[in-house]
Amino acid sequence: MPIYDIDFETMPREGLESIQLRRLQTTIERVYATVPFYKKSFDKAGLKPEDIQSLDDLRRIPFTVKQDLRDNYPYDMFAVPMEQVVRIHASSGTTGKPTVVGYTKRDINTWAELMARSLSAAGATPGDIIHNAFGYGLFTGGLGAHYGAEKLGASVIPVSGGNTKRQITIMKDFKPTILCGTPSYILHLAEVAEEMGVDFHDLAFKSGIFGAEPWTENMRAELEAKLDLKAIDIYGLSEVIGPGVSIECYEEQRGLHVFEDHFIVEVIDPDTLEPVPHGQKGELVFTSITKEAFPVIRYRTKDITSLNPAPCTCGRTHIRMDKPSGRTDDMLIIRGVNVFPSQIESVLMETKQILPHYQLEVDRKENLDTLTVKVEIDEELFSDDIKGLQAMETKISKDIKEYLGVSARVLLVEPKTIQRSQGKAVRVIDKRVI
Repeated sequence: MPIYDIDFETMPREGLESIQLRRLQTTIERVYATVPFYKKSFDKAGLKPEDIQSLDDLRRIPFTVKQDLRDNYPYDMFAVPMEQVVRIHASSGTTGKPTVVGYTKRDINTWAELMARSLSAAGATPGDIIHNAFGYGLFTGGLGAHYGAEKLGASVIPVSGGNTKRQITIMKDFKPTILCGTPSYILHLAEVAEEMGVDFHDLAFKSGIFGAEPWTENMRAELEAKLDLKAIDIYGLSEVIGPGVSIECYEEQRGLHVFEDHFIVEVIDPDTLEPVPHGQKGELVFTSITKEAFPVIRYRTKDITSLNPAPCTCGRTHIRMDKPSGRTDDMLIIRGVNVFPSQIESVLMETKQILPHYQLEVDRKENLDTLTVKVEIDEELFSDDIKGLQAMETKISKDIKEYLGVSARVLLVEPKTIQRSQGKAVRVIDKRVI
């Protein structure tokens, strides 16, 4: 597949790191002068901008966490006056104050460029039609993909989430070739299409770009089989820029290429806060080095992954990150065992009759944690064979215990029992009073 920006995306390591250092130093000087939070953070650590003389010096800088953004709500983390801010996005704020991010005109252009690179890496060309089912509005997904498609020169259909039956009709009539959305909503689209008698194998899609929530290799196999396309994982978060921080390439689908000319990536041990070697899992940390309105320095994402510096057959030289396996704040501790929803999903998807819709319920009874896994099963198998269903529940429960070391009650439920989402799936319901 052609590379959108071949000069930067295939740059030798020495040249790339030279650009990173220069951009990092410029960013540090600017935030120290314009963002009181960063000046205070640097001063407390006994650092001045001129102390950053190499990329290794980055580890001397204190981390930034989401609570810092909330403490400076709404605009105190901005590094430019509001008259230079042309766009504002924000998180939902479901767990506290929303995190608010801003963009200058140049930031919007940078973001569009990164998303054009991302779409190109996923196999998109100016001749493609992109069905964009990411949500529009304060969520960055929809507009990020939209501007990237226009920058690439492709045609974009801004359908957003919802109106699912209408989306299926548009897919038939408009013949889009690239599909964008959250994997859980895309699977819901596939369900509705089947109800309408529409086979994705008869549609024109060649690849799908799915993100905004963790999804496993088993989920990839499910998506590719149901949708007859190549499923590409994209990564981003609003605090860093939005989608377009990294993406898998069409050629390998083995790790997401981080666009290192715009972001410096680290992986740290979340307990010791020290960097870990390449290949070892830890918490993902990003420093933005080209953002104007809302740069972040050593931002702890809570996402768990590892880094791979090995060359890729696609020709890109930027480091790759593995698919995030979960988040430190999504991690469940069940009777002392650390469990991520994605690990449960991997076990569930090993059973062929299981549908890719599940929910974890955590409760506490008599001071002991309990885990219930509700998962939908194929309608043809959901019958009056109670003993057969019970045997399957027992087997899955045994597999979860064997692979993850945690006891779980498994409940097989009828199709469409678990509520669908037009955006990110709600995987965990924690009923414990802590």
